[in-house]
Amino acid sequence: MKKITIMALHLGYGGVEKYISNLCNIIGNDYKVEIISTYKLYDQPVFKINTNVNIKYLINYGPNKQEFNKAVKSKNIKNIFSEIIKAIKTLYLKYKLNIEAIKNINSDYIITTRAFHSKLVGKFAKKSIVKIATEHNHHNNDKKYVRKVVNSVRSFDYFIAVSQGMYKFYKDRLTKAKCIYIPNVIDYIPDVDSKKDKNTIISIGRLSKEKGFTDLISVLNIVKQQIPDIKLHLIGDGEEKDAIKNKIDSLGLQDNVIMHGFLNKEQIEEYMLDSSVYVMTSHTESFGLVLLEASSYAIPSVAFDSAAGAKELINRNNGVLISNRDKYSMARAIVNLLHNKDKLNRLGDNAKKGVLKYSKESVYRDWISLLK
Repeated sequence: MKKITIMALHLGYGGVEKYISNLCNIIGNDYKVEIISTYKLYDQPVFKINTNVNIKYLINYGPNKQEFNKAVKSKNIKNIFSEIIKAIKTLYLKYKLNIEAIKNINSDYIITTRAFHSKLVGKFAKKSIVKIATEHNHHNNDKKYVRKVVNSVRSFDYFIAVSQGMYKFYKDRLTKAKCIYIPNVIDYIPDVDSKKDKNTIISIGRLSKEKGFTDLISVLNIVKQQIPDIKLHLIGDGEEKDAIKNKIDSLGLQDNVIMHGFLNKEQIEEYMLDSSVYVMTSHTESFGLVLLEASSYAIPSVAFDSAAGAKELINRNNGVLISNRDKYSMARAIVNLLHNKDKLNRLGDNAKKGVLKYSKESVYRDWISLLK
């Protein structure tokens, strides 16, 4: 049985981490798979991974960014100095231990998920190993980022783009690596659909600035003017949590927003089935796996078209795209769907049908074809 090594930064919450778990679960029975994770953030991976997969952690803790920011905020000089020392040590270990691990890899394939690992694999991995990079971040026409990605895969054999947009962008920019489009995979298509009979919307993701959740709260406030009993299930956690809470309090939306924090798959299903519309307010999104997950419950999505991933997955037949990050237009679209049950159900049914090409079976065939 051939062996695959997947390089990961961590196995906590995040789209890349979900991608890694899904990939392991669809190829883990056909190949011997190991994950080399730089950081160990939790006792177990957040997303379930095939038990056949071996996981090796290089550092038994994570970066101390939050601790450093807390020390700076408290103006405690001793703590600031201590956190700086810890950050330097962590950065040193990040490079040193990854280089050592990469030099010792004896697999048939190495799959990377970030430019950081790709650069080190290209420099230190054995030349006989087939090198495959996967790209998950939309470039947003950032020339510096694009240059970093392209340079990191100069010696790679394959470059996997998870969206059609990224495939078209990178296919003529790579010097050696062959660019291939293999979409993200949805690991579960439920048999049950949302009834979409409640004035409830849902949004899921890391509570960070690029996800635009403070804009979502503004949109909800506009919707409330026409639908007073509107409810929002907001699932996720992150550094923007306090800012989002403050905005909810300032607008008096405490009875309209339920912040659930991180939830497991079964808990998320409960709130998907309780919701009628999925709303995405991300500034940038390379693919938007959560849009597929919502679609699998026959829930249509409303999203800002600033997220490239939303433009690839949403069209007039399965949801609504909003231009220029116009909050009032987004609010009107949500109200229109909740007030028009026929349209809501039609878009939801179409959304469910569109999920099939991202199923495990379809993506499995693409990956097996590549690896063989």
